Amino acid sequence: MTTDTEKVFSFIDTYAETADQLYLEAIIEACEHWLSNEGGPSLSESVSKEDIRRGIQLAILKGMKQNAQPHHQMTPDSIGMLIAHIANQLTVDRHNLTVLDPAAGTGNLLHTVMNAIGNGVTATAVEIDDILIRLAAVAAELLEHPVSFYVQDALRPMLVDPVDITVCDVPVGFYPDDDNALNYALMPAEGHAYAHHLFIEQSMNHTKSGGYGLFIVPANLFDSEQSSLLHPFLKKETIIRAVIQLPDSLFKSSTHAKSIVVLQKPSTEIIATPDVMLAKVPNMTDKRAMALFLQKIDMWATESE
Repeated sequence: MTTDTEKVFSFIDTYAETADQLYLEAIIEACEHWLSNEGGPSLSESVSKEDIRRGIQLAILKGMKQNAQPHHQMTPDSIGMLIAHIANQLTVDRHNLTVLDPAAGTGNLLHTVMNAIGNGVTATAVEIDDILIRLAAVAAELLEHPVSFYVQDALRPMLVDPVDITVCDVPVGFYPDDDNALNYALMPAEGHAYAHHLFIEQSMNHTKSGGYGLFIVPANLFDSEQSSLLHPFLKKETIIRAVIQLPDSLFKSSTHAKSIVVLQKPSTEIIATPDVMLAKVPNMTDKRAMALFLQKIDMWATESE
């Protein structure tokens, strides 16, 4: 039996393979046809937003493989689902939350988090790449997600109100605009600033007091060349709630390893500084180990609230 996810992928893939344009561009056009009722997959009555998101994601992944570009990358679903689980547990029973992703890409991470939170969640997505944000926008329409999109460099001033949660698979590397980087506390005295540092600073600037920032970061974030700047900034401006090491098996080499860092914006309601949860995600194919790990996350989130 064909699943709804397979039906969504098949519809988009068939359209894109016969279109006279780049596969990623054709995905947008296929989804627009679907939205305008000019054609679409025949889905079951029980189809979920996750079914639709996964089907679109599979098509985008195929398109990215055909037209490989360094800045066209997607957060792996296994990591996105973990981020979504953490975000949901930290905000359980809360309604009408606001979310920001300042490096939204195709929106897959943001849409995964919004699906998990539900309860009237609204979001803002910022992305500098035109085709990626168009993919994110058409997916948001199909998922009926209320998202405001901005095409810009997220490290420049953003007209975005503070949000309850910021999620970001932070772009890694040096930020080339030294003049703009001078506006940040994490600009070093010499050389270029790390873009991933600036994204964390910008994200927390746009997070409400008591709100959370969930970041996918290089595993060596706290041991890198500019960590001497990062440590005092985080101590002064944030509360580090968790550092979660992701499995090495998810990455091509140890140099590309990532971790999840959970930060909280200080508020007057947070009297005592809570302990930092340090954890390592087990092999994600080990269902029992993952179930135990998620229980640990849930207990920590309950204590955090």
